[in-house]
Amino acid sequence: MKKAKIAVLGGCRGKEILQYCIKSERAELVAVCDNNPVVYADLEKFFSTQEKKPIITDSFDELLKIELDGIILANFANEHAPFAIRCLDAGINVMSEVLPAQTLKEAAELVDAVERSGKLYCFSENYCYLDAPREMRRLYKSGALGNLEYAEGEYFHNCEPIWHNLTYGNPEHWRNIKHAFYYCTHSLGPIIHSTGLRPISVTGFEPPYNDKCRRQGILGAPFAMEIVTLENGALVRSCHGQTSKNSVWFSMTCSKGKIEGAREAAVNAKDSPHGKVYASINPEETVFCDDVDGYVPKTQFGETESYGHALADRLIVENFISALLNEPCDIVDIYEAMDMFLPGIFAYKSVLAGGIPQAVPNFRDKAERDKWRSDISTTDRRVAKDQWIPSYSKGNPVIEQSVYDNIYNKWLNEQNKEDK
Repeated sequence: MKKAKIAVLGGCRGKEILQYCIKSERAELVAVCDNNPVVYADLEKFFSTQEKKPIITDSFDELLKIELDGIILANFANEHAPFAIRCLDAGINVMSEVLPAQTLKEAAELVDAVERSGKLYCFSENYCYLDAPREMRRLYKSGALGNLEYAEGEYFHNCEPIWHNLTYGNPEHWRNIKHAFYYCTHSLGPIIHSTGLRPISVTGFEPPYNDKCRRQGILGAPFAMEIVTLENGALVRSCHGQTSKNSVWFSMTCSKGKIEGAREAAVNAKDSPHGKVYASINPEETVFCDDVDGYVPKTQFGETESYGHALADRLIVENFISALLNEPCDIVDIYEAMDMFLPGIFAYKSVLAGGIPQAVPNFRDKAERDKWRSDISTTDRRVAKDQWIPSYSKGNPVIEQSVYDNIYNKWLNEQNKEDK
């Protein structure tokens, strides 16, 4: 059996991903790359217990010299585009973790690289592969639901208990300096992928800054909301960020019926480990009728091991492998990735402009991309230079260094305990 030769960049998030490659009978993990000494040492330790050890390197240049079918990018979320472009120009297929780019300039250059290379770009928006969104996509594509009229996507993740393991007390970490709209693809992505509809305009809404953000050293607002208009006129409410409770939920109201996922209580129920869906469809249009009790969609795999994100991580990697082997697959390509990503960028432009709706460009059109090639506006001063924008629309709050010192010490203490 032919196996796809895969490498992984990034040994933290990437460590979770590479384990699926190890267990897959259709893939060979050839190499792993990370230049952080702590992470590198952890990879060495991990693979010392594995039957087969891949090449472990701290040089991305060396990684590109290895014979590979694909590279999975699991490095920092604000640094994916430059590495993806280098992979594509080297003739290597790419699977990129969230997000695809940091600026509109990067986004335009990334689409250019996909088009000129002819190589595969797969966007790893794993929330598209949770049970409820996959069932929504299946029913929508079958025509049973009719045309989308209104949808909601919600992704709230209270990361405060693990914030020290995510940011290490670094004031300049991307999670601390990003604006609240940046990480929008978990809530909007599944709606885009289910329907295939393109966003054409967006209005952003930003809540007040709060003490929770200050405790974590976050400069942006706690969460964000986008109201997105799709090409058929349907409206989508996309809401995402940090609140005191976790919530992952999706709903679609269509011309023939409605489908939604279970709220968190049902998702965690003993008889519903991966969440139920509830569908109400006109029986005159289809044999599928109301199910007030809901049902659990069938998963693609029968394993009881979760593999992360309720099997969604496994699904995205397996679909990437299928694409590399020219087998039937369900992936998010570069254009759909932009449809998921661009509304967040333009929603914040909407807020900064006083709430004025913003047109969302279609990056399939080179002329549309050309309009944004010089836009490097972002909250990262190192990248934005004179186009820098604040993380919070009303101006960045002042956070004492002691906040970051406390977070760093918490992270360091945990590392010392693990070493012992």
